[in-house]
Amino acid sequence: MYKLKLIIRYLVRRRITHFAVLTVALCVFIVVVVMTVMNGLVEEFKQKNHDFVGDCVVGTKSLVGFPYYEELMQALEATACVEAVSPVVKNYALLRPQYGGDRYVELLGIDPVRHSRVTNFAQTLYYRAADPAKAFVPVYEPNALGCVLGIDLALWRDARSEYTFDATPQRAAFSLTCFPLNARGAPAMAGTTVVSSQQFYYSDNSHSGIARVDDSTVYIPLDQAQSLCMAGERKRITAVHIRFRAGAELYGGCEQVRRLWSQFRQARADAPDGRLLDTVTVESWKEHRRAYIAPMEKEETLMSVMFSLVGITTVFIVFVVFYVIVSHKTKDIGVLKSVGASSASVMGLFSGFAFVVGLLGSVAGIAAGWLFLAYINRIEDWLYSRFGFQLWDRTIYAIGEIPHEVEFHVLAVIAFCAIVACLIGALVPAWGAARLRPVETLHGSRS
Repeated sequence: MYKLKLIIRYLVRRRITHFAVLTVALCVFIVVVVMTVMNGLVEEFKQKNHDFVGDCVVGTKSLVGFPYYEELMQALEATACVEAVSPVVKNYALLRPQYGGDRYVELLGIDPVRHSRVTNFAQTLYYRAADPAKAFVPVYEPNALGCVLGIDLALWRDARSEYTFDATPQRAAFSLTCFPLNARGAPAMAGTTVVSSQQFYYSDNSHSGIARVDDSTVYIPLDQAQSLCMAGERKRITAVHIRFRAGAELYGGCEQVRRLWSQFRQARADAPDGRLLDTVTVESWKEHRRAYIAPMEKEETLMSVMFSLVGITTVFIVFVVFYVIVSHKTKDIGVLKSVGASSASVMGLFSGFAFVVGLLGSVAGIAAGWLFLAYINRIEDWLYSRFGFQLWDRTIYAIGEIPHEVEFHVLAVIAFCAIVACLIGALVPAWGAARLRPVETLHGSRS
């Protein structure tokens, strides 16, 4: 009981302990806010990439592609863990709008219905979200070839990351120019030109939420992509995207697909153009998009390391505070020891004091961080309306709301680390207090 009374007395009467609690609270507040926002951005980015490609991809980085994909799709659809598959042709093209402004884009040839079963393609559409089968049908020219543009190719994003949509897509024609390759990887066309061009009409836009996709991707029908980009006796694609059934484990499903693909490739090793199958790999969505996800994860790791330094700062601050307290409380320590208190009890007293400081600071910091996160988007809106300030410029970054969903396990880890930091900071002063001799402390206090 005396320990609790002394702890309360030190907390109430010693102003320097208020400084320690405030320091811990401030550190916890900063870590809660930054880690919540950063974790939210990373998880949101991962989810968008997952939605963009599905669960698993059987594909090649070669623009030549690979044949026999229809047989492969039949085998995949017969696999218990597979719910849907989608063939995709990926290539690069020169986009030439009707009124100039040429630019190179990434071309994706898809079957919109199949692709919507595997990915969230239908949800990314604005005009045809309810009927992806008509994604490539321009409402103003139903018999023309349509294309879906990444939203940042079609529309301008304002400072609040919002777009202005018309009631129907504006009439616009685009020419797509590619270099078609045969099965040997050589240009398929000879003579005066080696390129193939086709005119398309703007039919819809796709908002995936991934900046690198929305500002550089054009979607066209699968058969048109094959005729533009590939030539030869056998049809080819560059990837088959797969969605697993609900409840299927990601890596277990990918392993089943790898085994199926290995058998499929061996069975067609001697078939015409069978060598193209050797370039094909089976990857989970995380492996397939690792070039995009890895930089974000590294930034998250870097932020965690940087804010671990905040915890080290807390250790030193608590050390200084407790050193001052111990140096001014030698008389109290001498009295406690003279009435029979052991060194372990004295050390436990100051350790308990450090625990309470860490606990109070963590609770205050978490409460303040939670409150700030609840209003962070309103605060940013107010700052933008008054001073034109934004944490992220929405005309550059594809970010909507700032993530503000608090995860309880993250709060628990932060609070635990703060308390441990306080205990570490108080360890040396507490040990010094435990080693003091009652005669020396009482004699020193009288003199």
